[in-house]
Amino acid sequence: MDFTSSKTVTLTDFIFAEQMKHAGASGTFSNVLLSIALGTKIVSRGVNRAGMWDMHGAAGSTNVQGEQVQKLDVYADKVFETTLGRSGEFMAMVSEEREDMFAARMGDSSSQYVIAFDPLDGSSNIDVNVSIGTIFGVYRRLPETEGSSKESLSDFQQPGTAQVAAGYTIYGSSTMFVFTTGSGVNGFTLYPTIGEFILTHPNMQIPEVGKIYSCNEAYFARWSKGVQQYLRKCKDGDGSDEKSKYSMRYVGSLVADFHRTLLKGGIFMYPGDAKNPNGKLRLLYECAPLAFIVEQAGGRAINGVQRIMDLTPENIHQRTPLFIGSRQNVDEVEAAIAAHG
Repeated sequence: MDFTSSKTVTLTDFIFAEQMKHAGASGTFSNVLLSIALGTKIVSRGVNRAGMWDMHGAAGSTNVQGEQVQKLDVYADKVFETTLGRSGEFMAMVSEEREDMFAARMGDSSSQYVIAFDPLDGSSNIDVNVSIGTIFGVYRRLPETEGSSKESLSDFQQPGTAQVAAGYTIYGSSTMFVFTTGSGVNGFTLYPTIGEFILTHPNMQIPEVGKIYSCNEAYFARWSKGVQQYLRKCKDGDGSDEKSKYSMRYVGSLVADFHRTLLKGGIFMYPGDAKNPNGKLRLLYECAPLAFIVEQAGGRAINGVQRIMDLTPENIHQRTPLFIGSRQNVDEVEAAIAAHG
């Protein structure tokens, strides 16, 4: 890569160029994004060296979700607590790994933002070297809580439409940082030798329709008739020829499955079922951030009957079904659910 070329844009370049578009910008929001990016760089290094650092395997505890905590979960959670806390921009944080919200290390009454994050999504796949990731959503503090020196749960009880930034990092064959602030979606690839993210996927747009569906079909019998009907259509096509049939791809890491869907089109589905009527994915720090991204890229995200971005979490670990991806694919599953339940 030619770093002397004016066409090479680093994440830092990009963020400060965006800041210059806003007269009177103080740089606090730029610091928000850069602190998140720093955390992902550190986690990426840990993921790449997990085998050598003896960070594979379970940590010997379970989180608030009842899921077994992996050693890298603990590491990633601590990295983000430290890097985001040091920025001074966040009053409070929510992590998948913690039961309650917690105060940022250097957050005070002047801190304008709160953040919710899944520090290491898909961590059960760590031991088998499958792509995993980080997901985050940033909210501005509510007018009634801004200026207070005490963190408030109400700052996290805002609909997804209130997000001021959302993104994810995927740790795979390369590390990519993808985010939106409400003006499109851009993807940056980590260049390890200089430790900087480089713009490689500007103005990302999801295809209007895709031929890939992604879900755990082992639960097919538990799903509603509408979801089953849609899946039969995906598998059987329209009867005209083999080309009308969809392909199935499922990794089991939400970030990895979503990233493929964003690039290639199609739909990712995690419906509710008889055992888990509200699904298993978390609204605040998994579904809402990805919904913000996919909508900015031209796609849709629903829980089956409602837009994900319109949902307001009643608690920080609230779960929701998720259907997310290309606009036409989500339209079709929505119609199937409306017709068949």
